[in-house]
Amino acid sequence: MEPEKSGLRRELSFLESIALSIGIMAPTAAMALNGSLAAGITGSAVPLAFLIATVAVGLASFSFIQFSRYLSHSGSVYAFNGLALGPRVGFFSGWALLGTYLAFTCASTAEVGNFAQAFLASLGLSVGWLPLALLAGLLIWFFAYSRITISTRLTLAMEGISVLLIVALVAVILVRLGSVGQLSLAPFTPSAEPLNSVALAAVFGFLSFAGFEGAATLGEETRNPRRNIPLAILAAVFGTGLFYVVVTYAQTLGFGLSREGVTSFAQSAAPLDDLARRYVGQVMAILLDFGATISAFASALGTANAGARMLYAMGRDGFITERLGTTSRGSGSPALAVAVIMLCDFVVVGAWGLAPGMTGATLFGYLGTIGVFLILVAYVLTNVGAIWFFLRRRLWSWQWLIPLLAIIFLGYTLYSNIYPVPAPPYNIFPYVALAWLLLGLICIMASPGLAQRIGLHLEASEGLHMEAIGEEDATALKLPE
Repeated sequence: MEPEKSGLRRELSFLESIALSIGIMAPTAAMALNGSLAAGITGSAVPLAFLIATVAVGLASFSFIQFSRYLSHSGSVYAFNGLALGPRVGFFSGWALLGTYLAFTCASTAEVGNFAQAFLASLGLSVGWLPLALLAGLLIWFFAYSRITISTRLTLAMEGISVLLIVALVAVILVRLGSVGQLSLAPFTPSAEPLNSVALAAVFGFLSFAGFEGAATLGEETRNPRRNIPLAILAAVFGTGLFYVVVTYAQTLGFGLSREGVTSFAQSAAPLDDLARRYVGQVMAILLDFGATISAFASALGTANAGARMLYAMGRDGFITERLGTTSRGSGSPALAVAVIMLCDFVVVGAWGLAPGMTGATLFGYLGTIGVFLILVAYVLTNVGAIWFFLRRRLWSWQWLIPLLAIIFLGYTLYSNIYPVPAPPYNIFPYVALAWLLLGLICIMASPGLAQRIGLHLEASEGLHMEAIGEEDATALKLPE
């Protein structure tokens, strides 16, 4: 029995559902810059920082995995926290994550323009980043409107190509350095750098995982979702984590463990490009620019799909208009919700992109920062909700310690992005995120009827879920002691 009646089509496989999480995280785009940012803080211990981040994100993902085993819902945290902490908190959580997906869609669209401009420049063509970004936006809209299987397969293919290019570069670096005896475990040695700087650099590692929960929004479109969605989140987190650790290790050794090498790594605006030119040649650098472009496109497509499904779930419960909760008869996609997401994308990227001196990379940094603040709020609430939900139902005993540790790390990450107060204009972005959160709070507090409808729909969803899995299967959700 389906969890609830829906116009969405249940047609995705495990690999297609994992594509959304991987696409939103955009590991190629993350490795194109975040390693250098971490090196500026912790020197040669970048791989250790990303290893710590992988463990921390694994802790944070535990609550999403457990909720996804219990309930399949396109609203993700909107439904999870709605059941756990009440419909108002559920809406607020969904609103925060919707803001994240909107910001990330705009940021990644600008990033496509930035990388595409660099790629075309390497071929001797001069094209502005903004027209390229807006053209990418039209393509993203087309694919997001199409059947979700097309989007997820395209995302998986694009990210797969770009990852393979990086793996090839990493292999060349490690083989060449290994042949001259320059491989070392020093980047994983805590004593090499102050532990507090490693922990602070791990923040950039954590931000490289932002969006790992995206597969949860496909709960109503994935076959056997209570098995495949948790597996997709788990595989996305630890598979990508392994990729990050290996790539940052190769980057660190590739630039060198000397003071000059570490400084060069930290100051590199395009570490993969620089290493490709040093160890392989110009052609590999051009290919990596292309890989970064399609990775950013896959990320924008992933966040547009996830944001549309969040808005679809809200519209289905009566937020703004119930038409948001309808799907296209042809493609099965939430067409109106997709249109809203993409129109916002065009307005934000088009208007902000016209600001004097604005580049695609700068706009990506601005919008990505805003999205990070919002996603951290959603993550904290989800882990709080998981502790309350599963303890109250006696499905957990000691397991509440896992989300508690995640909350501590999430809180530290949020604090590290606020204090010390960053330089302008980054100092105003926490207030932009706060304004979005306050708007969501006003919407739900001023609409008691909406809260009531959300509560009734979630109760019905949980009731159908329990009927479908049966009492025996529900008991099996309890983890072994």
